[in-house]
Amino acid sequence: MKRVALYLRVSTDTQTIENQKRELMAVAERLGWTVVETLADEGISGAKGRDKRPGYDRLMQMIARREIDMVAAWAVDRLGRSLSHLVGFLDEINARGVDLYLHQQALDTSTPSGRALFGMLSVFSAFEREMTRSRIMAGLARSTKKSGRPPLDQDKADRIKRELAKGTSINAAARKLKVGVATVHRIKQQMAQAA
Repeated sequence: MKRVALYLRVSTDTQTIENQKRELMAVAERLGWTVVETLADEGISGAKGRDKRPGYDRLMQMIARREIDMVAAWAVDRLGRSLSHLVGFLDEINARGVDLYLHQQALDTSTPSGRALFGMLSVFSAFEREMTRSRIMAGLARSTKKSGRPPLDQDKADRIKRELAKGTSINAAARKLKVGVATVHRIKQQMAQAA
């Protein structure tokens, strides 16, 4: 007997999980599954993380503890809205040897055709991860621009030195030459060390 957890989710309080539950229970009966638990997150967006979805959190615990052989859900969007969440979910169940049944997508990874489709999904999820990684690496390569202020040109440095040599205060020299006080202070220190 296949031990199955049903996962049901609706995004708003005005929706109901009853239709999802009725359809999945009919499939379970027809295929001879043992439904060990029905988990639901009602009025919770699929974009929310695991910590905000108690039913989903419990489902993940059951998968980790190998308490079930299959997860059955109405549709892929019931499990999560973001591709990254879904990819993580697929990786987790695959690693634990747990099958997935998605009613709307007609996906059942306990069948040969379902495993083939799941294999393709896994290839696409790996491709998506690699594309994301490539975009990040390309972005890092483009950002070789150094941060901070550009170096002070020698002409301005010489004018600062002349002002300081005349006895102009650091603040007055900075205001007059439109540079930072720290820049003038640094040049004054260099002048003192050179003397």
